[in-house]
Amino acid sequence: MSGTFAPRPGAAPLPAMVRAQAWMEIRLLLRNGEQLLLALVIPLVVLVAGAAGARALDVGGARPIDTVAPGVLALAVMSTSLTSLAIATGFERRYGVLKRLGASPLPRSGLLAAKVCAILLVELLQSAVIVPTGLALGWRPDLSVAAVAGAAGVAAAGTAAFAALGLLIAGTLRAEATLAAANLLFVLFMIGGGVVVPSRFYGDAGALVEWLPSALLGDGMRGALVSGDLPWTAIGVLLAWAAAGTFATMRTFKWE
Repeated sequence: MSGTFAPRPGAAPLPAMVRAQAWMEIRLLLRNGEQLLLALVIPLVVLVAGAAGARALDVGGARPIDTVAPGVLALAVMSTSLTSLAIATGFERRYGVLKRLGASPLPRSGLLAAKVCAILLVELLQSAVIVPTGLALGWRPDLSVAAVAGAAGVAAAGTAAFAALGLLIAGTLRAEATLAAANLLFVLFMIGGGVVVPSRFYGDAGALVEWLPSALLGDGMRGALVSGDLPWTAIGVLLAWAAAGTFATMRTFKWE
């Protein structure tokens, strides 16, 4: 019947394309057992083990769980924005997914926006699991407006810094090398990067460790959720890391 259908060929609006791609990124992550292990299982194991093991540490009068739990939140941010993003993007390059997406109506800026949205949603999911677990273990964070704003700010800055590093690795190395490098960096940062425990516990090396993005994220989280501070220094330096990583990624990233 005339006038019933009115075809309108063309691309969907950019927000709709970004939203669809973000949901696809999340579904792919939830189907990947290795990524789920990094995103949820490892942080929960570290939280439970750290809450018990940290009792042997001198945490300056603070309860061990109050020191470890913010560090585990920082670890979760790092696992998603660095390791998961790098590995997923690296294998998308290998299988030609990025090349094909680059030829679709979704612009490259839209693809990056979708990946960022997916990362943020996964981090919210991680927080929804880690925070209640920490509370059940006796964690009593500072939940003042300043503390929550500081934690959110340092988490956002840390996400930007580690996402830039993850994309730098994924855009320059082969997929297998990206897998190895991303997992190696995650382990090194977790053990020696000041993310789970304060950088001051590293002795003479602490003066260097505290400027690593992992320590800035972990110490910033602890400063916000333990002392109620606004970690402006940590946020500022993390944004500097993000800017440097973004510049390097823009110069070196290869889409195929």
